[in-house]
Amino acid sequence: MSSLRHIHPDLGSDPRLDAYLDAARDCILDVGWRRTTLTEVAKRAGVSRMTIYRAWPDMGSLLGDLMTREWVGIAAATRAAATDTTSPAGIAAAALATVRALRDNELFVRIVELDPDLMLPYLLARRGRSQEALIEILAAEIASGQAAGAIRAGDPVLMARSMVLAGHGFVFSALTMVDAAVGLDELDAELARLVTASLAP
Repeated sequence: MSSLRHIHPDLGSDPRLDAYLDAARDCILDVGWRRTTLTEVAKRAGVSRMTIYRAWPDMGSLLGDLMTREWVGIAAATRAAATDTTSPAGIAAAALATVRALRDNELFVRIVELDPDLMLPYLLARRGRSQEALIEILAAEIASGQAAGAIRAGDPVLMARSMVLAGHGFVFSALTMVDAAVGLDELDAELARLVTASLAP
């Protein structure tokens, strides 16, 4: 998928990098981000520390690639499973599936539980590569739907950015809106309705 070019330029062409990211993922799941080091990643991957350093100069850059691979991979999988991603209802269903998969992802849950501040820059200060890739995927789907006359006119990138912005709340904060009066399934269904209505001609 073209959107994966946002990740490490060699990722996907060099299976060793995927193995190193797998090792980093295991470390974070076990001990959290703060206690994970490049040395520990190298140990888990069965390679020298310098091998990891040649691919990533620090844990921040490694985490960026890991999160991008994880989140974009989820979006790609949910869209590959979708039967239609060019109609408002189809895009809404795929978007909801992505939100649910992200919210339930064990790496996401672990980071939010132990190191939630790692997510703050992407919510308050700047877009990350994962967000850019998701926007690219959505914008392409919206443009295809517009060409077919199924989606209202408008800038596909602007519309995609708005959807990602709305999705943030349902990924990060949905549980704050759940109680005896409103269940998570009901809240998710409302997201699908919001997206469908926002894209309808």
